[in-house]
Amino acid sequence: MESPKPNSNGHQNVIVMRHGDRVDHLEPLWLSTAKRPWDPPLAHDGLVRAFRTGQRIRSHCGFPIHRVFVSPFLRCIQTASEVIAALSAVDLDPNATSSKDVLSVDNSTLKVAIEYGLCEIMNTVAIKSEVAPKDKKFDFKISDLEAMFPKGMVDHNVDMVYKELPQWEESGESFKKRYANTLKVLAEKYPLENLLFITHWGGVSSTLYRYFKDATKYLVDYCGSVELRRQILNKDGFGESVEFEVVTSHGVCFKDHNVPIHDHVVYQSSV
Repeated sequence: MESPKPNSNGHQNVIVMRHGDRVDHLEPLWLSTAKRPWDPPLAHDGLVRAFRTGQRIRSHCGFPIHRVFVSPFLRCIQTASEVIAALSAVDLDPNATSSKDVLSVDNSTLKVAIEYGLCEIMNTVAIKSEVAPKDKKFDFKISDLEAMFPKGMVDHNVDMVYKELPQWEESGESFKKRYANTLKVLAEKYPLENLLFITHWGGVSSTLYRYFKDATKYLVDYCGSVELRRQILNKDGFGESVEFEVVTSHGVCFKDHNVPIHDHVVYQSSV
């Protein structure tokens, strides 16, 4: 696999994105027969939304995505698969709405890796006790999940920031630190590449809270995202003083006033 070309515009871009529409929120009866009720897949609408989000990123963001890091939960893996298909499509149906319409992909410029640090909040706020495993062991077969991506696109040389899933009933402070640390470590590890993180509501909202502290809660729609940017100081990476900026967001609003965070409003703060 060829190495992706370094950023040529003097900036690193990072997008933190929520997964698509989950089936259990649209089809309540799904839970009655689910073998893994805590790990729902995407609904059809979620697959379509994820693919179209990938198309939007490709067409309107103004920069290429070099690496995708994704939570091991199935809804995130499926979201990543659809987004990646849209980002790397070489030949597709003009009316494409999902990865099934992509005839071929370019797997030489985009890499993907699963990251435990981006997983769901591991407590009853996010995973109800009645659907969580009774033994509180959340099992993922990483090789099966990696097989859902195009051949040659998974980077097996990437070490996870978090080698294991968080312990059940992690605190609010713990998951916020986890999401922030995952972003920081990976951004510093690949400073010359643009990154896409596909995670959960908690991952997107925790990122926003670092910059917009005047709302009690954020509403993050399915595939809602926040885009960050920071300047590259030299060809080798960054100095400690360089900070991310929030460039724009999509599908995110304040709970209190239902006021969207406007595009192109930049707030600077350390990450």
